[in-house]
Amino acid sequence: MATVRELRRKPLGDLTVEDMRLLIRQDVGLAHLLPLAVEVLRGDPLAEGDMYEGDLLAAVLTRSPEIWSESPELGREVRLIVSELADVPPGLKREVEGFLAL
Repeated sequence: MATVRELRRKPLGDLTVEDMRLLIRQDVGLAHLLPLAVEVLRGDPLAEGDMYEGDLLAAVLTRSPEIWSESPELGREVRLIVSELADVPPGLKREVEGFLAL
């Protein structure tokens, strides 16, 4: 929680992929962070924080379905990013399938 508290004080433009991953996993500032994360994912769908390849995508994909109904355009963009993945890493398959089933 101390890390999240520190990151909440950091300017959005200074957040790293790992910072975004941590905050998104904690459902902090999603209205601001999800668009930034999607921007990163457009350039690199498997952008990596400190955990594993695609960990930012996994954080985005596992947010509650309500988030995507509140931001349908953003959800469509994430669907497009996921659908264009040539090879989904095995560790992400469940998250991708879960998101696409929404």
